[in-house]
Amino acid sequence: MDVERHTSLSDIPATEWNRLAGSDYPFLRHEFLLAAEQTGCVSAATGWQPRHLALRDAAGLRAAMPVYEKSHSWGEFVFDWAWADAYRRAGIDYYPKLVATVPFTPASSPRLLLRDAGDAEAADMLLKGATALAGDSGCSSVHVLFPHRTELDLLRSGGFKLRKDCQFHWTNRGFRDFDHFLESFSSKKRKKARRDRRHVAEAGVSYRRLSGETLDDEALHDVYRLISLTFLRRGGMPYFDLEFFRRIVRSQPEHFLVIAGFRDERMRAAAVFFRGERALYGRYWGADADINALHFETCYYQGIDFCIEHGIERFEPGTQGEHKVSRGFEPTTTWSAHWLRQPEFFAAIGDYLEQEERHVERYMHAVDAHSPYKAAGKSPVR
Repeated sequence: MDVERHTSLSDIPATEWNRLAGSDYPFLRHEFLLAAEQTGCVSAATGWQPRHLALRDAAGLRAAMPVYEKSHSWGEFVFDWAWADAYRRAGIDYYPKLVATVPFTPASSPRLLLRDAGDAEAADMLLKGATALAGDSGCSSVHVLFPHRTELDLLRSGGFKLRKDCQFHWTNRGFRDFDHFLESFSSKKRKKARRDRRHVAEAGVSYRRLSGETLDDEALHDVYRLISLTFLRRGGMPYFDLEFFRRIVRSQPEHFLVIAGFRDERMRAAAVFFRGERALYGRYWGADADINALHFETCYYQGIDFCIEHGIERFEPGTQGEHKVSRGFEPTTTWSAHWLRQPEFFAAIGDYLEQEERHVERYMHAVDAHSPYKAAGKSPVR
């Protein structure tokens, strides 16, 4: 069997891809990835040339891997700018490189899509196919970003070096409602959370949940306007354009959720979420009102409310943000895996990753010391 190379996901039937991707992770779905390509948000012009890998046998699609050739490191959320600078100072090209990931989406999910779980042979063939592609296309390296923890041994066996990082996730411990959730907090932190929520309520903001089935184009345009404001304050525009969101609303309405804050019947704040079978993923937010704690209410408390009401196991609100800890989010390990063609650089980066991992572990334990949970209700750092 040969590993196939595809420059568009349209080459692979959606039914075959989704059979491997499953329904736990909405970003892995064929609809999501193809919409990114067809709207031009992911393309050679934006520095994300699709290079997907597939492996077939007599029964059909046996394994697949979402891969992109990159001419920069934007939109990845695993930072390798220092590595690129080291290559530049050595007079070696770091770009192009290959990344196996979901574009602009720092959420862990499988990167080695296997028809049969634990198919180590197929996984090894995909990884060898990725490194071979790097050599054939003049890419310096292969980076597997935010793989699922069950893939780490396969990646390590395939010659990749692992990099540890941290996000902050919320875990549903069978809470009956938001007040029951707050009962797990210390008294001081519980009062702070209630004060946050009171500020927003007293400002006259009320919330509505808009699923893909109930979100009309006018409302979606308002949502996009608000999240664009967040990007504009940072000097850019959203990676995904309005047409991408329109396609997702049509193709994945069951996965798409907006929680919007209204005042005087006008949408003043909005957060975009994606819903999987076991997790809620917070992705974008924006507001045109300056209200104390509006960000915390819109992005965090409303999402927690939704998870409790629907029995969702965990809530991943995105990257960074130590301020999430006092709102009930706990440090959680995320991973990436890396392979570099230059042996001397690969060895040096391996040494660096070992040192960085110890730093990340110390950081996670230090942050966990500020958890709002009573000692009996705390989860171990994971």
